[in-house]
Amino acid sequence: MVEDVEGAPLAGIGVLVTRPAHQAEPLCRLIEAGGGRAIRFPVLEILDPADRGPLLALIDRLDTFDLAIFISPNAVTKTLNLLLGRRALPAGLRIAAIGRGSARELERAGVRADIVPPRPFNTEALLATPQMQAAAVAGRRVVIFRGEGGRELLGDELRRRGAQVEYAEAYRRGRPDADVGRLLRHWARGELQIVTVTSGEGLRNLFELVGKLGRQWLRRTPLAVVGERTAALARELGCREAVLVAAEASDEALVAAVAEWRRGSRA
Repeated sequence: MVEDVEGAPLAGIGVLVTRPAHQAEPLCRLIEAGGGRAIRFPVLEILDPADRGPLLALIDRLDTFDLAIFISPNAVTKTLNLLLGRRALPAGLRIAAIGRGSARELERAGVRADIVPPRPFNTEALLATPQMQAAAVAGRRVVIFRGEGGRELLGDELRRRGAQVEYAEAYRRGRPDADVGRLLRHWARGELQIVTVTSGEGLRNLFELVGKLGRQWLRRTPLAVVGERTAALARELGCREAVLVAAEASDEALVAAVAEWRRGSRA
């Protein structure tokens, strides 16, 4: 077990962090600041597109669009790494970020998001903003920067509202090599009390990576997830313990969900 630090909200628990390795440290620091132990086990790897040609071609004609929407921080990072070394953002292009994480990544690059939806910072929240209603988007040209194989809801609904929409595939997801034996030892020694997962694809990868024995442990371990769809998938996959849904897609909200579960387990 993790050493119990008196008064700390996560005292005495080990928390599995499944974010991609390059994005995991802020969440790990929050867990450790709360007295918990962060156990790093990335289940996704963020890769460049297999063919960057279509993305580069779209970047070159950004002047033809009225609005650019960034689906995730990875979409921001992968796009701007190419774009800012190639050209400037068009002066008249409006920028939307689905979540605060994406907005922060834009700010780090010196780009301000014109549109950021309120909580829960998802596609549905963005579609509910005044700037995305039919009167505002009809006849407008919209580009959506996302990962390969993302949801179609946003583009489909904007087209229904009269916008002309194109997708730009800025990255693809892979399954990293993983030290499964080390993870199983954490479970066997009682060092892992709760798992955090930030996407349905990440949850599926985790189930695949841990093998038959690991799936038995996983189904008996509480989960803190981002979004009701991932929670539903967890139940579909046979998770029998608590499945907690963070209030929003942020590290802070995940840690708050874990802390709330910890308070309940102590009670």
